[in-house]
Amino acid sequence: MSAAKGSAPERRDTGTLGKLMVLLDLVTHADGPMRFTDILAVADQPRGTVHRQLSHLVEEGLLEIDAEGRYSPGLRLLDFASRSWARNEFRLVAEPHLKALQNLTGETVHLGVLRDTSIIYLDKFEGQQPVRMYSQIGNASPVYCTGVGKAALSILPRERVKALVADLSFHRFTANTHTAESLLAEIEQIRKQGHAFDREEHEVGIRCIAAPIWSETQSLVGGVSVTGPAYRLTMEKLSEWAAPIQQSAERIMEAMRVGLGPRR
Repeated sequence: MSAAKGSAPERRDTGTLGKLMVLLDLVTHADGPMRFTDILAVADQPRGTVHRQLSHLVEEGLLEIDAEGRYSPGLRLLDFASRSWARNEFRLVAEPHLKALQNLTGETVHLGVLRDTSIIYLDKFEGQQPVRMYSQIGNASPVYCTGVGKAALSILPRERVKALVADLSFHRFTANTHTAESLLAEIEQIRKQGHAFDREEHEVGIRCIAAPIWSETQSLVGGVSVTGPAYRLTMEKLSEWAAPIQQSAERIMEAMRVGLGPRR
């Protein structure tokens, strides 16, 4: 979920590094390049500190500044992102199972993990259909209106889910977007059935089915989903994939236990 220019990330009291990260978050999640005055207005830091920290970020290649004095993400971030993605062991373990699910359904398959109140997409295999959906690896989506997000929540203890939901700001993306009460009710249903649906809750015309994935200690919680346009993916069609997607999630978890277990 992207941050608009007028909103600041949550304030973190972590010294100099925390201040740098606040500014980096602001610029990288903005809808477009930001001027110094835009950043200053929402950074909640002294003018001199903001100027100094932005200069450091530019010097390190994490931000760039154009001829008009506007800041945007630097190319060094791409290097960090590509290396992190290429070396992510969980993604590598899941990859063959994602490919198999994509071959079975012909639709786009996503792998996502829970981070705070968002789902971060680690991998994606495009559908084979002529009309596909647009999404990007590394993007964050709200946990309360995505199939992977709701599947992930269904694994967490009830008290933790209630606390998380209480801290959420529910933005109504579509007429089907959940409220806190309806979300909690659906999570209980997902716990029983083992899979979740996105019924055009985040984007009109897009549906998905998802199954949860988690490690034994719940240090990793996420899910796998099959997504596509609503005109093609009827609820009946998605329901037919409930067993295959749950089997794919189970195979990924078994591969995690074997491949990512304690080294002896």
